[in-house]
Amino acid sequence: LSLYSSPARETKYVENPKTELEEGVSRLRHVMEPYTAWCQVQWFVLHLVMLQGSTLCSGFFSEGYEFLQKPPAGFYPRLGVISFAGIIGLFLARGSKIKKLVYPAALMGMATSMYYPQQAVAIAKVAGTQLYDWSLQGYIAVEALWKDT
Repeated sequence: LSLYSSPARETKYVENPKTELEEGVSRLRHVMEPYTAWCQVQWFVLHLVMLQGSTLCSGFFSEGYEFLQKPPAGFYPRLGVISFAGIIGLFLARGSKIKKLVYPAALMGMATSMYYPQQAVAIAKVAGTQLYDWSLQGYIAVEALWKDT
């Protein structure tokens, strides 16, 4: 055995044949290539829109920060009462998940309407018309299903 030389090895690269799974995945990737390219373009556009939206959001949050720095008189006590009403709603809503959504929202809405009655009336009018429209659409859909059978 020589210390400085190694025996020549004859290596030969042999590629393993592709399995059916590998061929199927390859075909699927080729078929899906136009769709993935479209998704990449849409993702890029969404990213650009989000960058523009973040500048708008930063302005919104800076205005909110300034509002909280110099709130109107009585703002924090009102906020406390409204928040406490929501906590009471969570306490009363034992059991179902629907109660946990409805009770706090309803109690907070009632507490808010005590402090802001004009805004509550305006919101109630808009919500009433939307609820009427939704119920009318539901009635029409049920009537169409009833007539089809």
